Amino acid sequence: MTITGIAKGSGMIKPDMATMLAFIATDAKIDRQVLDEILKRAVERSFNRICVDGDTSTNDACLIIATGKSAIQISNIDDPLMARLQESIDAVCIELARAIVRDGEGATKFISINIQGGASESQCLEIAYDIATSPLVKTAMFAADPNWGRIIAAIGRSRAGLIESERISVFMNELCVVDKGEKALAYTEEAGQLEMSKPEIKIGVDLGLGQCNETVWTCDLSHDYIKINAEYRS
Repeated sequence: MTITGIAKGSGMIKPDMATMLAFIATDAKIDRQVLDEILKRAVERSFNRICVDGDTSTNDACLIIATGKSAIQISNIDDPLMARLQESIDAVCIELARAIVRDGEGATKFISINIQGGASESQCLEIAYDIATSPLVKTAMFAADPNWGRIIAAIGRSRAGLIESERISVFMNELCVVDKGEKALAYTEEAGQLEMSKPEIKIGVDLGLGQCNETVWTCDLSHDYIKINAEYRS
């Protein structure tokens, strides 16, 4: 079985319509309804978890094609091969989605935002996007400015339900920045700046409210993003 994918995206990227095109193909023979279900699951875990600038457009598309040229056949979602195919298509979509973020307009850093300890998956996802779409967070990332207050502010303004500040912990990669609502005792600005200077940054937030978690991928907001969009006219 072979799976191939290609995607296009650069700016105006965020779910609920983004300027994005993605095409996935497999040579497996798959029932149409099963293929639809596979794509819906894959998109939810990949293209619906990315953000470049928080802006959206009126046109995007993600299509999947099954040519039926291989000997592999899947006719229902209970087929033993279903899980393997889903995992493989998920992996292709996630790789393409992350590539869109890396290719974001003016992007210099790839940022993973992982929210764990949430009361629900929707709460985690909303907070992740509040951080990912914050211009202050994104510009701090570009400048390698360890202003963790911007992350806390983005969490605080979220409408994702009850949040208890004394339970929140924040990490930059493996560096603990905030521990249960207070600046971590061992944290220094020098250490924070070192982590934020890296081309790949993981912002980890533990809400301390439950067992749910979600991850969103985004990028920084640079001078080049302003320049590209200030000079661009449709």
